[in-house]
Amino acid sequence: MEATDHILQVFAAVGCRLEVMDAKISDLTVASTSIRADIAGFRETVTDLDQRLSIVEDRVVVLPDQEAELRSLRATVTDLENRSRRGKVSFLGIPKYKEGSDIKTFLKNTVPEITGLVFSPPLEFQGAHMICSLHKVTPDKPRTIIVCFLRHEQARQIISVAKSQGPFSLEGHEIRVAADFSRLTNEKRKAFLALRPQLRNLDVKYGLFLTSSYVDHTQW
Repeated sequence: MEATDHILQVFAAVGCRLEVMDAKISDLTVASTSIRADIAGFRETVTDLDQRLSIVEDRVVVLPDQEAELRSLRATVTDLENRSRRGKVSFLGIPKYKEGSDIKTFLKNTVPEITGLVFSPPLEFQGAHMICSLHKVTPDKPRTIIVCFLRHEQARQIISVAKSQGPFSLEGHEIRVAADFSRLTNEKRKAFLALRPQLRNLDVKYGLFLTSSYVDHTQW
């Protein structure tokens, strides 16, 4: 009897241990399933990231070409804008009310007078308007007239004389002349200002020209 009881106890202990092992195996199976699901999710994430990386790499490859194309388009637009402004000239320092009621007639008579130029054919304008003073304290401050010449060659001629002779004079008032450029060109000109004195000291000729302009440097 004692032997039988001992055997039964052993079987009971083994059964308990098997149940514990079954529970642990079940837990391991659940954990393994969860790990497999996580791995599958990671695999999808890695695949998605790989696809995105491939797209980014493709874009990076064409980026230099796109940047070059953008620079070319920007230069083309700037050139076209500058060409459209070739006939525009700003006259700074015009005394208030000096233009009278007909600003174009005033310009047609005054521009040859102050520049000393003889225009043939006579000056014609697409448009002209005066910029009003923004200074409330000095409302009589000289104004600026922006003129769009019908023939841009005449505008270039006036600017050329202004550069060589300096400011003009109208009844004791100093009249300055400025060409009209695009915003990008004006920014480049401002960046170039610091170099002008150095170039003059070195007796180096410089200038700003349209891309299709022919320049004979021997005539400078």
